[in-house]
Amino acid sequence: MSYQTINPYTEQLVTQFAQFTDEHLATIIAAAEKTFQQDWRYRPLTARQTVLKKAAALLREHRDEFAKLATQEMGKLFREAQGEITLSANILDYYADNAALFLADKPLDVSRGEAYVATAPVGVIFCIEPWNFPFYQLARVAGPNLMAGNTIIAKHSPNVPLCALAFEKLFLDAGAPDGLYTNVFISNEQAATVIADTRIRGVALTGSERAGAAVAAEAGKALKKSTMELGGSDAFIVLDDANLDDAVKWGVSGRLFNAGQVCDAAKRFILDETIADDFLALFKRSFESIKAGDPMDPTTTLAPLSSKAALELALNQIESAVNAGATLLTGGKRMERPGFFLEPTILTNVSPTNPVYYQEFFSPVAMVFRVNNEQEAIALANDSPFGLGCALMTADVERGKRIANLIEAGMVFINEAESSSPELPFGGVKNSGYGRELSDLGINEFVNKKLVRLN
Repeated sequence: MSYQTINPYTEQLVTQFAQFTDEHLATIIAAAEKTFQQDWRYRPLTARQTVLKKAAALLREHRDEFAKLATQEMGKLFREAQGEITLSANILDYYADNAALFLADKPLDVSRGEAYVATAPVGVIFCIEPWNFPFYQLARVAGPNLMAGNTIIAKHSPNVPLCALAFEKLFLDAGAPDGLYTNVFISNEQAATVIADTRIRGVALTGSERAGAAVAAEAGKALKKSTMELGGSDAFIVLDDANLDDAVKWGVSGRLFNAGQVCDAAKRFILDETIADDFLALFKRSFESIKAGDPMDPTTTLAPLSSKAALELALNQIESAVNAGATLLTGGKRMERPGFFLEPTILTNVSPTNPVYYQEFFSPVAMVFRVNNEQEAIALANDSPFGLGCALMTADVERGKRIANLIEAGMVFINEAESSSPELPFGGVKNSGYGRELSDLGINEFVNKKLVRLN
């Protein structure tokens, strides 16, 4: 597996790294286990907190340096990368500040004697993370697990190796012991070896359905707890009473943020027939006014896709959709300029027999559907193998809550695009995976909930 940085804006190779040998990997696993068994699990929460608070402070202090790495490696708009670094720092602070509450013993109401549930760490956690949020994805795993007392070995995406190394160094600079958080440049075959190792006690993956199925199978075979966040094709429902200006604003940002490379982005736009024409006119105008350019330029509003492969996949999906009868309302082509840029694209008339109907577009491509009423909107939103998130636009909040209860998704946002914050649990159902990250739920995924009974 090749670990290398290719700048998506310039298309130039920046740097590359050799894959770790099996011997090097073995020393890393041993160090992570030793640090857990002899040090970290025994440190009081205040000592763990000191390391995480320092790491969060370093992220803020060097925000622009970290952000530039993300922009260079996967093409993210610099201002979006700055926001990602701030969010990552907030996650580390959140768990440092709240772990004592989340991990506290929980008394049980029993008929005799005394009983409570204690929370204990389980050991070394192996995480496999994607490139689209190269710091935030790592922080979502590191924050809760390090405060819980676990240690981490992280396999990051091969196209963001500089971000991976920077996050590893962050904890060392914050005073973490060797083996607490370690990055590895390894192949998929080596990753399977890590999962099978008896010293690994949990596996967390964010990635594709294919990757999730493979890793979950390996984890299951080794009897390891796993969490899977596997993407989605999220609905963005606009009801007949919605404020159209707000709906368009949230719809455009929900689809084009991070060049559309977001697992819980708005991807399937479900419009009530009575407002569909007006929404589409404004939506199309906004898509066509987007400015592509240097992601470091504050006036740029569309970043390149992360790689040539990502661009080619999106173009093939668009071609497949149109060949099967979909209407290309705008966009659909690679921009005639350097960089892996795709024109913001709107597809309509995508029938259930179209091969892209059940697919995820990880690119600035929106599929638009029309419905006659909210019942049809709910049915269409749920007609997907995915179940990550959903956004819903309506002037009637109670109506929105009622519909939210009927949506098959792990997250529903009313009158805003989907977003992330440390206190909000993140995860989905169906083929979008299982388990939760962030909030108090995230810190309780890889721990031992131990009953203690006193007679």
